[in-house]
Amino acid sequence: MYAMRRWSARHSSTLKALYHQIENLLVKLYPKLEKVGIQKIEKPLMFIEKPAKSFLFDSQSCGQCTLGSTGMSCPMNCPKTIRNGPCGGVRANGKCEVKPEMDCVWVVAWEGTQNLKPEERAIQIVQPMLDWRLKGKSAWLRAAEQKVRELRS
Repeated sequence: MYAMRRWSARHSSTLKALYHQIENLLVKLYPKLEKVGIQKIEKPLMFIEKPAKSFLFDSQSCGQCTLGSTGMSCPMNCPKTIRNGPCGGVRANGKCEVKPEMDCVWVVAWEGTQNLKPEERAIQIVQPMLDWRLKGKSAWLRAAEQKVRELRS
């Protein structure tokens, strides 16, 4: 998984574009999904989302994905689950203080953002606290829902 995480950060531009295509597809389908019932869609969607994101990003399925802001590096892989930046314990060689054999997820995130267009580099935006009630839920569905709300207002 670790090698794939690094690969995903190196290919963050392509993966972010793919991620946006999935999100845009869900936005287009959202009226139909609402008719079926969003709660009913969640489980089948997670059947696709969880393994795909787990393989590519070692995603922890927190339900509030920040991959687009973090160079396609899942910050929940931090042993301390710090999602708003490095803890200050990053070693001089870029390794994690808790797991010295592992690159700090925030160093990887920074490297991944360097592959994105300057206007897409949102790594410095402070993310809200994690809502643990959403763990295991579809972040794709949540992102589409948020976009739909913005479009409707």
